[in-house]
Amino acid sequence: MILTVTLNAAIDKRYVVDGCKMGEVNRVKECTYVPGGKGLNVSKPASIYGAEVVATGFVGGHAGNYIEDALKPFGIKSAFYHVDGESRSCINIWDETNHVQTEFLEPGFTLTEEDFQGFEEKFRTLVKDAGVVAMSGSVPKGLDGTAYQRLIRIVKAEGKPVILDTSGKLLEMGIEAKPTLIKPNIDEIRMLTGKSCDDINDIIQAAKAVHAGGVEIVAVSLGADGSLAVGEEGVFRAEVPKIDAVNTVGCGDSMIAGFALGISEGLSLPETLRRASAISAAAAMREETGFFVMEDMEKLLPQIQITKL
Repeated sequence: MILTVTLNAAIDKRYVVDGCKMGEVNRVKECTYVPGGKGLNVSKPASIYGAEVVATGFVGGHAGNYIEDALKPFGIKSAFYHVDGESRSCINIWDETNHVQTEFLEPGFTLTEEDFQGFEEKFRTLVKDAGVVAMSGSVPKGLDGTAYQRLIRIVKAEGKPVILDTSGKLLEMGIEAKPTLIKPNIDEIRMLTGKSCDDINDIIQAAKAVHAGGVEIVAVSLGADGSLAVGEEGVFRAEVPKIDAVNTVGCGDSMIAGFALGISEGLSLPETLRRASAISAAAAMREETGFFVMEDMEKLLPQIQITKL
């Protein structure tokens, strides 16, 4: 079972407009509503692939009930901790005329230490049945940089692999607990190491430094240039064929789903990287965030070029 953690779950709303005009009334051509937050954008592709997925984190109010109900068609089991307050909404506006995406992310409710301690107790129980845990995204107001540290230590105490995908202070403090895998982008690996990372060799050395600090796998996003992964098996680079991208929001989360699937199945690092890259690219080909079609992924899989560096 893959256990995903979304501490700041949301309703993701995607608006399609024909030319977004600031300061004016904009008519929405199409709109979709899906359960979101980075962890849930990991849950959905993992479930589509066929894994058993349990989603946890915090939800509240009518929006929280919607999030739980909307996960059922995906076959995702909800195990959220309920709090007072209303779960947030995040709005993605796609301008069809100018091919520009704009996002508005609400902050969500504020948690207390008592809320988090209650969640930790629930989390300890859930981790016992998990094969791998993937925790992603921001945290609600009221929590500090130690939130993921605390959760990672709970997972590691059970001897389970844990993936952390976050940024800023949460990432910086989170890696002190030595998660199994992190997926920083170039700016984040610079922040973690203080290295300039101006070329691929600098990036590799920076990733190796984080790996040497206790993170088993450091996967670095290179944007359109693919990604690379550093682990005990070596350094591997993934290059993805050109695709007709429709919606790139959540593609990094789909990649995390691929890593979770690979780890849960005991795949090698290069094959895990190939799987993660194919799912991420397939997700970019579809409008709905956190969604891909298996046929797209299967066509892309043999086209992903993996090179050992």
